[in-house]
Amino acid sequence: MSGFVEVFGWDAIANMLTEAYNNLSIPESDNSNFLFHLIIFHATSDPLVFAIRAAFLFAFICWFQSMATGNHSWVDKLWSIAPVIYATHFAVRDLFYWPKGEPFNYSLRLYIAAFLILLWGIRLTYNFYRKGGYGMDSEDYRWPYLGEKVPAFIWFFFNIFFICIFQNMLLVAIASPIYMAWRASLVEVTPLNWIDAVATLLFIGGLALETKADQQQWEFQESKKAAIAKKEILTGDLKRGFLTQGLFKYSRHPNFFGEMTIWWSVYLYSVASGYPHFNAWSNPTIVGAATLTLLFQVSTWLTEHLTSKKYPSYKLYKKTTSRLIPLPAGSSLDELERKSQ
Repeated sequence: MSGFVEVFGWDAIANMLTEAYNNLSIPESDNSNFLFHLIIFHATSDPLVFAIRAAFLFAFICWFQSMATGNHSWVDKLWSIAPVIYATHFAVRDLFYWPKGEPFNYSLRLYIAAFLILLWGIRLTYNFYRKGGYGMDSEDYRWPYLGEKVPAFIWFFFNIFFICIFQNMLLVAIASPIYMAWRASLVEVTPLNWIDAVATLLFIGGLALETKADQQQWEFQESKKAAIAKKEILTGDLKRGFLTQGLFKYSRHPNFFGEMTIWWSVYLYSVASGYPHFNAWSNPTIVGAATLTLLFQVSTWLTEHLTSKKYPSYKLYKKTTSRLIPLPAGSSLDELERKSQ
């Protein structure tokens, strides 16, 4: 029991991170031995500390690229990749460094969670790719909008601390429940339990929801482009400019809801790693899922603000349809439009 207290304690994690901060260092060696010393550094570092340091490196690269290109969406290009790297790192690192001849503490929970996150990453990477997200000039439309609204010196620091550092740290945080499950396995590898089952079902449900929603959105946007190119008369959603059918009849952002469901389910794996010996329902890795949820609230507000300015009917759509959680559809948007004319 005392071992699990140390694993899941907020003070234990805070002390570990404070110690890591007080002992910041970079592997030093001549060029010929750098890789060797980096491997040693990796093997002897706490996995979370190593991941945080990697995230700071990614943040620097994103900042450098944003200054060089004027494009502030470099973190977006990492969004579906970095959590997969971190989750895999937490799950399999010990396989490479475990003492030869010593019995290995296999934790199936780690591998299940890491595999599911890999599937999530493959799907999201493909969706981002087909929308042209990896193009050098591809940028989230919200960044130029914000960049025009705030003074240049504020935007400079916003880019550094929020776009680059905060978001890269968040990508570590949402994958950190796998790290917590790893910490717990060093005390005792608890068998798979009902919490793991719930987490897995929620993850699959969230993944299916956002996959279907993204596909419906993709097909709608492609249909709209084709209709405009052919100079066809637009009707229904094509005329409105945004999708209100399929899953979007029940939620204005079903893909956002699916994404939040996924990362709350990942958090449950950390809870399951202490069950039934320790109540880990509120452990430090909840910060990732909670922060992501809050970020989605702000992101959704800004997205809808810009969409409402672009498409007049969107304000009526907001009256008929749930914001995030899929709920039964409200009044007919066609009827509301007729009444408003």
